Amino acid sequence: MICPMEEEFQIELRQQADYRFEVHFDNPAVPVLITDEDAPVGADTGPSPTRLLGTAVANCLAASLLFAMRKFRNEPGPLRAVATVRLSRNENKRLRIGHIGVDLHFAMAASQVQMLDRILSQFEDFCVVTQSVRAAIPVDVRVIDATGTVVRASGTVGSAA
Repeated sequence: MICPMEEEFQIELRQQADYRFEVHFDNPAVPVLITDEDAPVGADTGPSPTRLLGTAVANCLAASLLFAMRKFRNEPGPLRAVATVRLSRNENKRLRIGHIGVDLHFAMAASQVQMLDRILSQFEDFCVVTQSVRAAIPVDVRVIDATGTVVRASGTVGSAA
């Protein structure tokens, strides 16, 4: 997975009605996405920007963990990621994302994973979205194996899903 040092891309949003937007990505193979604000402001016809941010963090972490596990010749089975996004009010009483917790579940026992310590010590550093978001929002990450054992917990811990 080689990425350029710097990259730029565009995403175009076209308003359809009220708070509903069509999202067009710069890759024509990617289908149009409909977004909307939650009711009562919007009509709940698609994920809200807040939900999309939680999705982006969880997806990036899951992909990064999968890549790291495969790099060391592991087949973790289907991964499952659960993101919990906590909204809170700031000092001006404005609603903000106050915390994101992500639990990553893989379908094998930790004892079966080759190079697990190395994988767990570095996969988060390669997650572009999480590391960018962490500059402003606390993000906790837990990695859980097939036996239900938490094999890694990072961030402020105790708040993940």
